[in-house]
Amino acid sequence: MFKESKFWNKKKILITGHTGFKGSWLSLMLYNFGAKLYGYSLEPKKNDLYVRAKLKKIYQKSVYADVMNQKKFKIFLKSVKPDIIFHLAAEPLVLNSYINPKKTFNVNLIGTLNILESIKKIKFPKLVMIITTDKVYQVKKNNPFYKENDSLGASDPYGTSKACVEMLCETYFKSFFANLKIKMSTLRAGNVIGGGDYSSNRIVPDYLKSLNQKKNLILRNSTFIRPWQYVLEPLYGYIKLAEKEYKNKSVNYSVWNFAPKKNNSVSVIKLIKYFQNSKYNDYKVKLIKKGNKKKIKETHVLKLNSKLVEGYLNWKPKYNLKKTVDRILDWNSQVKRNNFFDVSINEVKNYLKNNLV
Repeated sequence: MFKESKFWNKKKILITGHTGFKGSWLSLMLYNFGAKLYGYSLEPKKNDLYVRAKLKKIYQKSVYADVMNQKKFKIFLKSVKPDIIFHLAAEPLVLNSYINPKKTFNVNLIGTLNILESIKKIKFPKLVMIITTDKVYQVKKNNPFYKENDSLGASDPYGTSKACVEMLCETYFKSFFANLKIKMSTLRAGNVIGGGDYSSNRIVPDYLKSLNQKKNLILRNSTFIRPWQYVLEPLYGYIKLAEKEYKNKSVNYSVWNFAPKKNNSVSVIKLIKYFQNSKYNDYKVKLIKKGNKKKIKETHVLKLNSKLVEGYLNWKPKYNLKKTVDRILDWNSQVKRNNFFDVSINEVKNYLKNNLV
């Protein structure tokens, strides 16, 4: 289906949150396939990958605005009339959801509502892809690999906001989009990691900052287990799914997990040991373990099951944790000597060269 496909060539794709970490890598991958890109996002910071790689040049048009501004988004949507929307714009951090829960719910839930309302009124596009999170699930004591039909019910404000987003999306599909022949999918990935993430209070950016500055690394919740996955893995899955759903004659609402390899679900401290032991690591960062003084409640163990999408798409995660860490460190090393855009687009091309199916 996908290897020889010209499907994306000149397709008009609108990405919300295109200036963010995942949005930037999704942009590069879609650009590589020949898509015409349109972006709606907050203005990027000067250290973001979007700025460093000068990704504005691959966009037909970028609007820097908040998803809370429905009027502005509606005008932009009407002017673009995209074939597909990827909705990534979000308040993405669990820690921030405890500091400012109102903002998290406003951006994630009301922001998504504004997107859906605009789509309902404009009656575009044909397909909407909503990116949520693995943190939407109701926690179970036996630490299962969560499946798509497991109950929603997160333990933190961020996860709850995203669970609400999923309920909102399903309601809008059943109430409005089905009649308008607009398809919609919600996509749940694990803890996505990769080069170009400069966020605060995330373990991999914090480690790379410590590595680059030769400073100590403070670990919070070092025993927590997460499904770590290389950023291009789920993004490639999203793209494959979007193509198949766009071509699908049925008008459906669907939910999909995109998980890493099972052995990639390890503790924070074990992940860091992979970094410390990588052949691309040139400095032994000193680790300082600290407890959760702010008493922030997070799920201790998170694992995902993606058998459903693996069967539907013939998609599977390719990178084990060693390969994932090696690619991150190699990218981090290369951008110190070379152009950010060239290094990043080559990373995409090399991934696709080895993984297109």
